[in-house]
Amino acid sequence: MKRAVVTLLLVAAAFLGGYVFHRSSAGAPAAEAGKKSERKILYWHDPMHPAYKSDKPGIAPDCGMKLEPVYADGGAMPAGEERKVLFYRDPHAPQYRSDKPGLNPETGNELEAVYADDGSGLPSGSVRVPAEKQQLIGVRYAEVETTQGSESIRAVGKVAFDETRLHHIHSRTDGWIERVHVNFEGDLVRKGQPLLTLYSPELLASQQEYLVALKARDVLGGSTVRDVASNNRAMVDAARRRLQLWNMTDEQIAELERTGKPKASVTLYSDSSGYVMKLNAFHNQRVAPETELYTIVDLSRVWVLASVFEYDAVSVRVGQPAVVTVPYLNNRKISARVAYIQPQLDAQTRTLQVRLELPNPGFALKPEMFVDVDLAVKQTPRITVPSEAVLDSGAKKTVFVTAGQGWFEPREVEAGQRVGDRIEILKGLKSGERIVASGVFLLNSESQLKAAASNMGAPAATGHEGHAAPPAPAQPTPAKPEAEGHRHD
Repeated sequence: MKRAVVTLLLVAAAFLGGYVFHRSSAGAPAAEAGKKSERKILYWHDPMHPAYKSDKPGIAPDCGMKLEPVYADGGAMPAGEERKVLFYRDPHAPQYRSDKPGLNPETGNELEAVYADDGSGLPSGSVRVPAEKQQLIGVRYAEVETTQGSESIRAVGKVAFDETRLHHIHSRTDGWIERVHVNFEGDLVRKGQPLLTLYSPELLASQQEYLVALKARDVLGGSTVRDVASNNRAMVDAARRRLQLWNMTDEQIAELERTGKPKASVTLYSDSSGYVMKLNAFHNQRVAPETELYTIVDLSRVWVLASVFEYDAVSVRVGQPAVVTVPYLNNRKISARVAYIQPQLDAQTRTLQVRLELPNPGFALKPEMFVDVDLAVKQTPRITVPSEAVLDSGAKKTVFVTAGQGWFEPREVEAGQRVGDRIEILKGLKSGERIVASGVFLLNSESQLKAAASNMGAPAATGHEGHAAPPAPAQPTPAKPEAEGHRHD
């Protein structure tokens, strides 16, 4: 009986030992494999303020961001995830960059990769902002574009008379007005329409002289005396010319020849079509040659005097096209052309007056009306960015360029002219680069804080062309439990 019990105990012990050995043998390779796949973490840091480091995971007390691990192999990506390469550079000549691996053709050095997750190789002040934080601060992107074609310069214009179409009506002799046919301002008259009837003693005497010359020509036309006939013809021509200079028409002169009776009163006719803008003719009024009786203007074509600001004036040229928009006529648009540019700037308004000539169908444009003017200016190709993307601090102008993986690089630029809602970039950017168009001020604040924190830490060697070398990892600061918060270096 005892022997049977001992035998059962030995069998159970052997079975238990084999099971334990099998479990330990099977778990060792897995543990070893897990140990091999585990990456060594140096410390945790705040991605918004990399100067803050902790030896434990948790939440940054200043901004509430989750701390991210910094691995010993230099990456900040989780194990198994591919790291994004920003570009390749020559370690001995960092100013040389390429988007492909290989050799620097100038030095023959092998290029090294610059990764997006650690920001190495980026200029000092580059900042990393996670996607959720970008949404909170309202980051919006834009692209550096090469703008070409034409732009529009907007100006305010005022309708004016075409001064070449103004007509002043005068009597060329002294006399008295017997009848006024057009007797109010604003009346529309046609060419050849009677304006007034004038009694003029001088004009009456000239008619009599013309009749005498005609009679002498008829009587002495057959004379055999030398030069008598030719002299008579010359007298007739001179008397007729005098009547024409007194503003008598050919029809009036022909009627005088037919009737042989001079008229004490003659009618003055309009020599153009247009509106009466000024009237100075009244019944029984005595007039002289210097008296301006009517001012008539043809409004079939008008001028628009546009006031262009001085920084736009350099782009305006004679002959360039323009579009005049009349707001109170359902935004009616009329094509125009620059005819003249004043040589002097208005000292008070700092504007230059530009004269446009344009047709006036239906006499829709009235003098003294205000209109909108768009001047089409041809552009040479230029690199432009949205105006809100440029942060102007007075001393310099900065644009933030996206570097991938949430990194933003501050780039100092040289700005040129403003083109509508965009600004010309003369130096510092290339066409096609992706930049930040909104939220630039907050990014700049983060960049300044990061640069200040880096300067307060251990000094870093200065890289080529002002790029600071990445700071050496600081010794991690032991972190207190998450409930008690974190301590800044």
